[in-house]
Amino acid sequence: WGQAGMVNFGLAGFFGVGAYTAAILLVRGVDVFTATAAAVVVTALVSAIVATASIKLREDYLAITTLAFAEAVRIVALNEEWLTGGSNGIANIPRPLVAVVGGQNYELVFLAIVVAAVAIVYVILEALVRSPFGRALRAIRDDDIVAATLGKNVLSLRMKAFAVGGAVIGLAGALHAYYLSYIDPGQFAGFVTVYAFMAVIAGGKGSNLGLVIGACTVMVLLEGSRFLKDLLPWMTAQQ
Repeated sequence: WGQAGMVNFGLAGFFGVGAYTAAILLVRGVDVFTATAAAVVVTALVSAIVATASIKLREDYLAITTLAFAEAVRIVALNEEWLTGGSNGIANIPRPLVAVVGGQNYELVFLAIVVAAVAIVYVILEALVRSPFGRALRAIRDDDIVAATLGKNVLSLRMKAFAVGGAVIGLAGALHAYYLSYIDPGQFAGFVTVYAFMAVIAGGKGSNLGLVIGACTVMVLLEGSRFLKDLLPWMTAQQ
């Protein structure tokens, strides 16, 4: 959205693709590194395909198309029991390094893994933003006709932009599956997209650092406010 001007309201669907890819492979005995890589690659490929199918759409129409894709993913996950477990979901997903660490220290280790993943992704995306690829994306965001006149392949750039975003979302989905050890279609509803866009709007679209700050701010407000019940006894945790 910030770099290429492409609004993606299907984040929950791509998130689900990453989570289910990693979970399905893990419960079938595939190692965690291969499962994570597969989640990243599969989600990137699916994102590129969706971008190809809706590449001529702009603004609201692209948002509606991606929103429909997210709902399609949820319906498939709900009905294809042979693959996704249907409404029962996938349970007993192995957690990475749990056999090595285990115990109460595991939560801190997993937090360190997630923070490291965020840091690596941040560095990669910052490099992309500052590269000729990033400048080309901003060119098509501002005026794709002028960019095409200057020799830029608008279709290819938009597909790559969607694929890069999909790869990041796929990694997030895999980490989500590992942490909870259980996934079902209800976890990939519209609220995932809403939270993501709240983070982008709070941090400022087009800024990776702003997005990190925005995500932390939104989640502290959403999750941290539950503890206000200790100070405000007349309110419930949900309120």
